[in-house]
Amino acid sequence: MKNKIIFATLLFTIGLLFTSCYTPSPLYGTWQDNAGGTLKFFNDGEFSGSLKGEEDNMISYSGSYSVIDNIIVFLFKEPETYSINAEWDIRGAMLYITWTDAENNTKNLTLAHTAR
Repeated sequence: MKNKIIFATLLFTIGLLFTSCYTPSPLYGTWQDNAGGTLKFFNDGEFSGSLKGEEDNMISYSGSYSVIDNIIVFLFKEPETYSINAEWDIRGAMLYITWTDAENNTKNLTLAHTAR
């Protein structure tokens, strides 16, 4: 009986260690700008969203991303396949990102964290 209690306690402790080690990316969740655009970062390295284009039209994006320090490497799948590197910074609940589209137009975005 004593061995079963020790074994159960050991399993419980190991379970706590594994669950407490996971820290989600600070980018994880939904971010929205004042123009109605959104970016959603998923914990599996995928993202999707829509942002206002040069002609005030909403353009949808999707693909995968990886983070290296303050650089996000985006691999876009929609509307066409290409990749870019973007600088990012989070201060409080605000995401500041330099966004580059397929035509190499760059704009600075400020997005608020709206959901996890």
